[in-house]
Order: sequence, then C-alpha cells, then structure tokens
Amino acid sequence: MPTPKRYPSDVSDEEWAFIAPYLSLLPPTAGQRTHALREVYNGLRWIVRTGAQWRYMPTDLPPWAAVYQQTQRWIRAGCFEAAVHDLRELIRVLQGRNPQPSAALIDARTLRSTPESGARAGNDPNKKTRGSKLHMSTDLLGNLLALAVTEASAQDRDAVAEVARATQKATGESVKVAIVDGAYRGPVAQSAAQEHGIELEVVLLPDTAKGFVLLPRRWVVERSFAWLSRFRRLVRDYERLPGTVAGLHFIAFVSLMLSRAYKLLEIGADLPLLPGS
Repeated sequence: MPTPKRYPSDVSDEEWAFIAPYLSLLPPTAGQRTHALREVYNGLRWIVRTGAQWRYMPTDLPPWAAVYQQTQRWIRAGCFEAAVHDLRELIRVLQGRNPQPSAALIDARTLRSTPESGARAGNDPNKKTRGSKLHMSTDLLGNLLALAVTEASAQDRDAVAEVARATQKATGESVKVAIVDGAYRGPVAQSAAQEHGIELEVVLLPDTAKGFVLLPRRWVVERSFAWLSRFRRLVRDYERLPGTVAGLHFIAFVSLMLSRAYKLLEIGADLPLLPGS
C-alpha cells in the first residue's frame, strides 16, 4: 500500500526506493539518528521546494535543526551528486543515448543576494544586481553535469576551468565540446577549457536579432535554469555557505531527474529525442 503524502513535496515510494541507498552512505563519524531518514529527506525537499526558512518547518516533520544538520552531512558526503550522475546515465540510456555525453552546455545565472549571502555577494553589472553567480554545465538533454558558485562580480569565463574540470570528473572525461554564449568568447576561456580536453563552441545572436531569439541548443540550458525556478529556495541566495548553495541545486536536480526517470520507465522511454549526443 503506497505511503500517503502530507505535502506535494514528499518523496514517493518509488523515488525513495532509488534515493535511500545514497542517503545511507555516510561516514562512521555521523551521529546516531533519532529521526527516520525518509522523514528528514521529506523535510529537506519541503524546504527546497517552498523556500521557507529552516525554523518555519512544519511540526509534523522532523525538527529543523535535525534536517539542517543531516543535509550538511549529505552534501559533504556527495550523496546528491552521486545520485544525479547515476540518474543522468539512466535517463540517457532510457532515451537511447550513450551513458556519458560527448557534448555539454555551459552557462551562468545570478542569484540575488540576501543578508545571509554576506561577503560572497558581488555586483553583477550586466544584471544590475548584487548576489552570487551559479555556473552550470548540462548535457544536451538538460541534465546536470557540474556547477560552481562564485561572487556575481566574477565574469562567466572566470569559472570555465572549474566547471570544465568538474564536468570531466563527472563524465569520465567524455565531453569533447561545450556550447556557450558570447560571454565565453576569447582566448582565456578557450584555453581554460582546452586544458581539460574541451573545445568551446560559441553560439552568438544574429546581428539583426531583436528581442528574444531562440538559439540552437542553447535553449536547453536555459530550460534547466527555468526548471530550477520552481524550487523557491533557489530563486535567491539564502545560504551562508557556497557549498550549501551548490548542494541544494543538486538536491533539486535529484527531484527533477527522479520524476523524469520514472516517467520514462512508465511510458517505455517513448519520448522524442533531442538531436545530438
């Protein structure tokens, strides 16, 4: 009999069967648990989805402090990163792709700062806002490969080396080309990517373009950013630690990719495929 849901963010039985093993792989120094891991994970999903403050967690979920502390353990242990990488391989195989991509998309978005951002809040002159910048790479299906968090004042190209290194680590150095926008033009970004075996392919707006223009393949990473906007905790930078900012994005992608994987399994992977690898 399926476990009843109290909140829409609660994990389903099928999703829990997949994610539970990842959340159980903690170092022996982790404290003794007094709350069920599934309930703690439900509390974490509720926070990320609703954007509420930790101390406002409903009383029918574990205490906020227990959920926060366990979340930090999970993030430090790389539990959600491991789940994302395995889910990405599963989704790609279900859609008839190679398990590891040969091409990636790299882009960045600025998260408006809050008092919790502290000294990390930099000024983004292009967006005319203060905050943190999230640099992200995805495969051509929009599944997360790697990400990095910097001050918003950092140029997009400044994080290329870190994102490229993390991308190759996540994929076993399978990525050969990364599609980027005009912010990554120039020898600095190209050289940083080439050091990790990646060639940057810059896609520019047509000179005659006016307003919004849908660029080939570039729209996929923009769609991934749009997916993240459904998780209100990620709309602004509410975290004190950059590692927490990154970790919560991996948590959001676990939710997104779990839903995608089970949908593919239910319909026999009979979904239209995107061109490319």
